[in-house]
Amino acid sequence: MQEDFEEYAEKAKTLPESTTNESKLILYGLYKQATVGPVNTSRPGMFNMKDRAKWDAWKAVEGKSADEAMNDYITKVKQLLEEAGVSA
Repeated sequence: MQEDFEEYAEKAKTLPESTTNESKLILYGLYKQATVGPVNTSRPGMFNMKDRAKWDAWKAVEGKSADEAMNDYITKVKQLLEEAGVSA
C-alpha cells in the first residue's frame, strides 16, 4: 500500500488548478495523518487562516490509522483525477 500511496501522492501534484480548496484540504489532512500520525502541533492563531484550515483538516482525520488514511487518500485522488478527466 505504501508504494500505491506514494504513486498517488505524486499524481495529486498533477491535479488541475480548478481543484477546490476543500478537496485540497481533505488530501492534506489524509496525507499528514498517513505520514506523520495524529496532530502534533498546536492550532495556528486566527490570523493565520491558511495554516489554521490545514491544521483543522488534519485534526478532522485524527482517529484514522496510517493505512486507513493512505487508502482514503488514494481513493480521493482517484476521484479528483476522474472528475478532472485525467486517467488514474
